[in-house]
Amino acid sequence: MGRRDYEDDPNAPVVNSLVPAASVVVTDDDGRILLQRRRDNDMWALPGGVMHIGESLPDCAIRETREETGLDVEIVGIVGTYTNPRHVMAYDDGEVRQEFSICFLARPVAGQLAVSEESTEVCWFESADVDALPMVPGVRKRVDDWRDGGMPAVR
Repeated sequence: MGRRDYEDDPNAPVVNSLVPAASVVVTDDDGRILLQRRRDNDMWALPGGVMHIGESLPDCAIRETREETGLDVEIVGIVGTYTNPRHVMAYDDGEVRQEFSICFLARPVAGQLAVSEESTEVCWFESADVDALPMVPGVRKRVDDWRDGGMPAVR
C-alpha cells in the first residue's frame, strides 16, 4: 500500500484516522543508526508502525523493529513524542492519518539484519551519512532530535 506524507501543506487531504504508533532509533556500539528503505515510498525510515490492541507502545516498537529489520532490541530511552496535527499521512486505501507517535531509542540485543515485506534494504549508517539520504520530513525530524540528544519539546 502506498503512502504520501504531507506536512504543513494546506492541500493535504482531510484526516479520518488517529492511530497510536511507535518508531525506533536503533543504534549500535559504534554509534551508527539503523534505517530501512521503505517499499511504499522508496524513502529511508526508522523501523516502526501501528500499536496493536493488547500491547504497549514499547512492545509495539520492539515488535515492529523485529518484523522490519530482523533485530531484537532493548528500549533504552525516548527520542521524543510526535503529535503534529499538520503532519498527515494519506494511504492508497483512503485512510488519512494524523500523526500520533512516540519515537524510542533502542540497542540491538539479538538477530540478524533482514529485509521485510515493507522494506527493500536495511542498513547501518554513520550519523553524518544520513543527511544525504532521501527521507520524509517527519523521519528526518526524529533523526535530528536523536542527534540533538533526544526528548525535545513535545510536538
